[in-house]
Amino acid sequence: MSFTLPELPYAKDALEPNIDAKTMEIHHGKHHAGYTTKLNKAIEGTDLDGKTIENILINLDMSNTAVRNNGGGFYNHRLFWEVMSPDGGGEPTGELADAINAAYGNFESFKDKFSSAAGGQFGSGWAWLCVHEGGKVEVCSTPNQDNPLMPKVGCGGTPILGLDVWEHAYYLNYQNRRPDYVNAFFNVINWDKVSALYAQNK
Repeated sequence: MSFTLPELPYAKDALEPNIDAKTMEIHHGKHHAGYTTKLNKAIEGTDLDGKTIENILINLDMSNTAVRNNGGGFYNHRLFWEVMSPDGGGEPTGELADAINAAYGNFESFKDKFSSAAGGQFGSGWAWLCVHEGGKVEVCSTPNQDNPLMPKVGCGGTPILGLDVWEHAYYLNYQNRRPDYVNAFFNVINWDKVSALYAQNK
């Protein structure tokens, strides 16, 4: 079984002006497609062939850089597209809001924490909101294409929200203004999807 590049759940220009169509075209059609192709090549003929991406990452040999980088790139981007929407923005409600408030006091404090994780990641990487067994949430960041499913990386929970802070994710529109890009991301977060992921993984 090989992995396939998932279709975007919206048009490439649907997230404008927060994320421009050209960036989406390159990010999805070149970068994510490249990770997918290289992941398939890395697992072909090995005991990882046929396993889910989650199983591969949870049990990953971190010295296997081809699977680490490309498996992470495949998984991370798949989540990234899912947690954004043209109708996004606002704040979470229900159980997820309660969990965020329990961990960070209020939504604004969470937003500051997440923005700091994204803005403070040196070089390429990701910012995450993860859920632990029992429902506690935690913000963290990881370098490159690492993610919290991997052994001893980041939060150690299940990612339910991820923000790509590689320059390819924002440079065409925002140049070196990563904080502006991070702030714009909050305008497109699909909190309904994030809440559903929270409920599935708590």
